Amino acid sequence: MIKDIQNEILRLKKENDICVLAHSYQSHDIVEVADYTGDSYALSVKAAGVTNKTVIMCGVRFMAETVKILSPEKRVILAHPEAGCAMADMMDKEIIEQIKPKYPDYTIVAYINTTAALKTICDVCVTSSSAVNIVRNIENKNILFIPDCNLGAYVAAQVPEKNIKLLNGGCPIHAAVNPSDVIRVREKHPEAKLLIHPECTPEVVELADFVGSTADIMNYAKRSDEKEFIIGTELSIVEHLQHECPDKLFYGLSTGLICKNMRITTLVDLYNCIIGRGGEEIKLSDETIRDAKKCIDQMIKLNHE
Repeated sequence: MIKDIQNEILRLKKENDICVLAHSYQSHDIVEVADYTGDSYALSVKAAGVTNKTVIMCGVRFMAETVKILSPEKRVILAHPEAGCAMADMMDKEIIEQIKPKYPDYTIVAYINTTAALKTICDVCVTSSSAVNIVRNIENKNILFIPDCNLGAYVAAQVPEKNIKLLNGGCPIHAAVNPSDVIRVREKHPEAKLLIHPECTPEVVELADFVGSTADIMNYAKRSDEKEFIIGTELSIVEHLQHECPDKLFYGLSTGLICKNMRITTLVDLYNCIIGRGGEEIKLSDETIRDAKKCIDQMIKLNHE
């Protein structure tokens, strides 16, 4: 049954000139039929380079918004309308507008996990893999890093020459992991390398053998000569790596590392999008697209300096 739906999706997306994007945290049956899989910003860049006039994002809302910002001429559809992001939703444009006057000489650095509206009033965007390099390349010493205080703390530790202010925000799924989880899993798998996402707390990050974005974690595990790994990010990555590296063993750091917003999208949701009876088209004003793109353009510029 699953294979039948997958085959129909593959046929219909080709017939209807549709590009399907799947974030790495999506279920494996969706990943198998996607044109591109990866982290949020990388997917947006891929979408901007395709000729398809319609793009379906199997992920969460801010990711679909980023696709629209970079490809305003395309029809962008979020596969499940209720797929949000707790981190992106905890700080909006109005909140930061009230905070900005308190930090008049600070460069506002926004994690990509923010709404399009919030990006319009920020100076530069970052991804988890580019944040350290970009912050290091910002001329201003004073940085206000939003919304993830854990990623911000990781950046601050790597770039001590900057004066980085953090707000109380972040990913509740990654932040819920604690050092006792590390101790418990390492006792069971003492030979395994611990790979941690920087959205985890500094106390957990300090215990890691490797720290990096989702894509960085997957690449590290695939390229490493080691044979056992504890994965400190969303549990879907354990499944994907098991499929890609059957000769290696992968363990989840915590059973709590499940993002319900990412898991809410199903293969049938994607199918319904393709046949026109599901999903939600992302619509942003020309002004929002123009202003939000400025901080993304600045990210590209600073990441190459």
